[in-house]
Amino acid sequence: MSAEEIERLVRRALPDAAIEITDLAGDNDHYSISVTSSGFAGKTRVAQHRLVMDAIGGMGTKLHALSVTTKTK
Repeated sequence: MSAEEIERLVRRALPDAAIEITDLAGDNDHYSISVTSSGFAGKTRVAQHRLVMDAIGGMGTKLHALSVTTKTK
């Protein structure tokens, strides 16, 4: 899964999101993502991370590793 695809999927779920993605190993399989969105307001950290993971459809076989950081605008 490419960084562009991840960003597109997250942006579809959280249109106002500021998104930073880093390919940690250069293999399109290990990423770090930082998402800042007002859509996280009032949600626990677990719920925020779940929103991001649900947006990309979970990891399944498309990603090996994804480190998620979330912040509220």
